[in-house]
Amino acid sequence: MTSTAESATASETPPWVPYLWKAGIPVLVAAVVYFLPVPSGVEPTGMRMFGIFLGTILALILQPLPTGAVALIGMTAAMLTKTETAARALSGFANTTVWLIVAAFFIAEGFLITGLGRRIALMFVTRLGRSTLGLSYGMALTDLILAPATPSNTARCGGVVFPIVASLSHLEDSHPEPEESRKRLGAYLTLTALQVNVITSAMFVTAMAGNPVAQEAAGKLGVEISWGKWALAAIVPGVVSLVAVPWVMSKVYPPTVTKTPDAPQQARDQLREAGPMSRKEWIMAATFILLLVLWCLTDLLRVDATTAAFTGIAILLITGVLSWKDLADNTSAWSTLVFFGVLVGMANELNELGVIDWIGDSVAGAVGSLPWLAAFAILTLVYFYSHYLFASNTAHVVAMYAVFVGAAIATGAPPLFSALVFGFIGNLFGGLAHYSSGPAGVIYGSGYVKTSELFRIGFLMSIVIILIWTLIGGGWMKLIGIW
Repeated sequence: MTSTAESATASETPPWVPYLWKAGIPVLVAAVVYFLPVPSGVEPTGMRMFGIFLGTILALILQPLPTGAVALIGMTAAMLTKTETAARALSGFANTTVWLIVAAFFIAEGFLITGLGRRIALMFVTRLGRSTLGLSYGMALTDLILAPATPSNTARCGGVVFPIVASLSHLEDSHPEPEESRKRLGAYLTLTALQVNVITSAMFVTAMAGNPVAQEAAGKLGVEISWGKWALAAIVPGVVSLVAVPWVMSKVYPPTVTKTPDAPQQARDQLREAGPMSRKEWIMAATFILLLVLWCLTDLLRVDATTAAFTGIAILLITGVLSWKDLADNTSAWSTLVFFGVLVGMANELNELGVIDWIGDSVAGAVGSLPWLAAFAILTLVYFYSHYLFASNTAHVVAMYAVFVGAAIATGAPPLFSALVFGFIGNLFGGLAHYSSGPAGVIYGSGYVKTSELFRIGFLMSIVIILIWTLIGGGWMKLIGIW
């Protein structure tokens, strides 16, 4: 009788009770920061916005509700408290990078629907398919080859690498659900692709849109960085990172399928069975090549990456490769639009209200009396991990790069060394969280990686990356005379 009564009581427990603490902690943190005194230089609503932003981020980690719901509730709180106007709160949805992420999902859908993605995946498997690690190195090589000529890291990851990764995952019967299927291959490959992307973005001035911004800002501080200097300084830590990251990921976030000795022959058999490319595959391939050309020649043709992506989508719609129903049914794309649009709007508001400048100035002032090496270490770590407050690499670079480089030089740090290191960091922090960069949004939206996993693995890999770029990168730059 007692066990029956206990079972009845347990069954009567409302389903929301276990989620109380998951919702309570974000609300508590938001309330505490919301009512803090406003520092000098920060607008009156600055700390209120900071509190709502931190509360939203914590809720995204703890997940009392799905990601899109949490983002909308955070945005609503900002509007109800008059911290943001409705127009400002919704401004993130006009961000071109947000829509480039959405476009990347549609392009990936074209690869899957036509079967071209599967065909490319099979070709990779025939050459590198004996292990999942081999596949991840193949993806890393693909990203590296495209990086110098693709200024949009989101286009490179979302429009090129991700469709192939998704096809490879489907080929191994790895889908976002259920859990066992997700962990077979897709979760490892997608998250590794993100960590590889932050490395390739840091290796060349032309590999991420924010890098030329940093280059220009350094010039205004009297530090000239050429394309060659940047690439030379980054080449050794970059190559070491590209070798290390897939292997480290295989240890800290391993797939359940690691060895596939029969896969290459099976892939050859399936390619034979598939026969020649269909009309839709040819159209998809031609559209993809057009997109690569447009992305590579962005500056010359004056066609930005988002415009290029939607040009490709328009072609796929006109030719019948994709239908509107295909786009409308892509819930991953629309969910990503909601959470990324909200967070970009919040992060922009923090910058406008002076919160970001206040943080940067406070840190710079705090290290002024320290030896330059100690001050530099503190400045770089704060610059790196303050990216948790941003939903865009470029926005972070615009807001804080010049402040931190100027502070580092003021403490006695070598100017060129300082400018380059902070330039590299402007890319390397892009894998910290699911909102940290455009590629992160694409990877998270795929459904293969959970929010908590992305935060945990993002932090672990940030330590690995910092160690490589500090020890090996610092030693290499010393050897070639940069400091």
